[in-house]
Amino acid sequence: MKLFLLRIFTWWNGTTFGTQLWTRRFGEFVGSDEMGNRYFRNRGGKIDPTLGFERRWVVYSGYAEATKIPPGWHGWIHHTVDVPPTEETYQPREWQKPHQPNLTGTPEAYRPPGSTLASGHRPKATGDYQAWTPGQ
Repeated sequence: MKLFLLRIFTWWNGTTFGTQLWTRRFGEFVGSDEMGNRYFRNRGGKIDPTLGFERRWVVYSGYAEATKIPPGWHGWIHHTVDVPPTEETYQPREWQKPHQPNLTGTPEAYRPPGSTLASGHRPKATGDYQAWTPGQ
């Protein structure tokens, strides 16, 4: 029962019941990425009469976070390119790094040296700083 209610009311934790129905009825699977996200469009690539262009959507694997979409799929989902990455033979350049989602707010987030959240100890202040104490 709990899983059923989560499917109805939580859009951020996977697909809702309505999205599952829409995808089964009108969706055509286009492909998936290395993070497990699945990409869909209208069956047969039909033009949606309400929008005036092809409807495309993503079903996230796990937590719904827009930065989990890699650059190739981002271009396709936003109609920048017409061909999905599954139909292209693209080889990344040697200087390109693999895509990472936004890690802010997670334990893997970047913490610069001196941050109170960074591991280790904060370096001592230089001699140009004197802490304020009450009564001075």
